[in-house]
Amino acid sequence: MRLVFNADDLGLHPRIDEGIFRAREEGVLTSATVLVTGRTARQAIERASALGLGLGVHLCLTTHLAPAAKASDVRWVAPGGRFRKDWAELSVAWLSGLIPRDEVALEFEAQLGRARALGARVDHLDTHQHLHLLPGLASIVEGLAAREGLPVRWPNERPQLRWIARPGRAVKTALLSSLARARPTPRAKRVRAWGVFESGQLTTARLARLIERLPDGDHEVVLHPGLAPGVVPEDPSWRYDWEAELAALTSPAVRDAVSRRNAELVTYAQLG
Repeated sequence: MRLVFNADDLGLHPRIDEGIFRAREEGVLTSATVLVTGRTARQAIERASALGLGLGVHLCLTTHLAPAAKASDVRWVAPGGRFRKDWAELSVAWLSGLIPRDEVALEFEAQLGRARALGARVDHLDTHQHLHLLPGLASIVEGLAAREGLPVRWPNERPQLRWIARPGRAVKTALLSSLARARPTPRAKRVRAWGVFESGQLTTARLARLIERLPDGDHEVVLHPGLAPGVVPEDPSWRYDWEAELAALTSPAVRDAVSRRNAELVTYAQLG
């Protein structure tokens, strides 16, 4: 088994960044994906590179961030110069045909270019809030990944009985997994990803249990470590348990779970 422990949302907030760096220095974190138009993206990429973190691009169309492309060229992707609020709002606009495909492709290419211009040696792609699984968006992301020779995160979790306790999360995770399975022919290398159902809530016990039940092979575990930022100005309603996930990544119990599975901790670049 080879495992990529990846932290999302690098570059969004200095407190989140600091937690990610602690998870690297004191724990088992191997990788991070950066929001390239986040307020701290430049400094975060510099420090992550110095710490040997693998770096991917967290392609984004939400969270009220500014676009990387010229605003006048992506007017429907970023009305008023900012992306839409969240997954639900973006999904409605996309599925209603309000957003041109060429604007999305242009914006994603600009975000990858921005990451490289800031010094990132990009080793994979994923999307903020897993938007690349939406019909039509998947082909854009996989097309970009194939041209650039980059692997893509591919969430695909099967429903479990324990999901009943959190029906909202269960519905969204099941939907994303169904969309992932609806595209059987990959255009780019896909790496199976876990942790979507428990995003922002992977405590030590939950993370150790997840590791124990993974099948052999190559996997990414999606994580959101950080130091509690208080309010994230771009999305004041956002609430994750960033510090619980940081504690999990630095805990002896998780190290023991990795050891029991004889798993190798790697970056996407090391997956080859």
